[in-house]
Amino acid sequence: MCAHVLVAEDDEMQAELIRRSLLAEGHTATVVHDGAAALDAARRLRPDLVVLDLMLPVIDGFGVCRVLRRDDDIPVLMLTARSTEDDVLLGLELGADDYMTKPYSPRELMARIRTVLRRSGRAVDRREEPVVRAAGIAVDPGRHEVRCDGAAVECTPAEFEILLAMAAEPERVFSRRQLLECTRGTDRASTERAVDVHIMNLRRKIEADPRRPVRLLTVFGVGYKLCGGRG
Repeated sequence: MCAHVLVAEDDEMQAELIRRSLLAEGHTATVVHDGAAALDAARRLRPDLVVLDLMLPVIDGFGVCRVLRRDDDIPVLMLTARSTEDDVLLGLELGADDYMTKPYSPRELMARIRTVLRRSGRAVDRREEPVVRAAGIAVDPGRHEVRCDGAAVECTPAEFEILLAMAAEPERVFSRRQLLECTRGTDRASTERAVDVHIMNLRRKIEADPRRPVRLLTVFGVGYKLCGGRG
């Protein structure tokens, strides 16, 4: 499937390398070099994915991601030269779907882009998959929609995959590693604290009181489970 990817990277040589790699994969690409231009292009062009460098001029990548998540559900893959855990977790809290630290190989970046597009529903035909229902939540892979007690819930692709896996097996306890595999795979080292961030964000969306969850529960020392049964 051909996707339209917006590349926001202030290093022109790096941006051109990414653009050429995308074209070789059969995608189309738009390149911008600052955060304000990235937001303008995202609103005008409605890309399927944004490859977003954190160290952008005018508006940095964190600011761009914050606005994108407020206004839209476009998948975001962050690029950062800062590999500290706090930076990574802040990006995930803002709604980034994946991240890569520099330096990276173009081949790995293209593999990550394929993964994000696939799990976002923008590169895989999931229309034949049935709606999964549990704990008052309906997860529709075909439409890539989530409803909680009948009300629409906006989820990032990673949050969607976590809910889909847990709704398919209500009451099952999932470890952080198992949920990480749902969202990122196991092809590279990654902190399992990322899962805690996704769970925290999901609780804000599906719990009446996120501080006292009744659906998405913590099983201390093990992981998380979705309670409420099917239907």
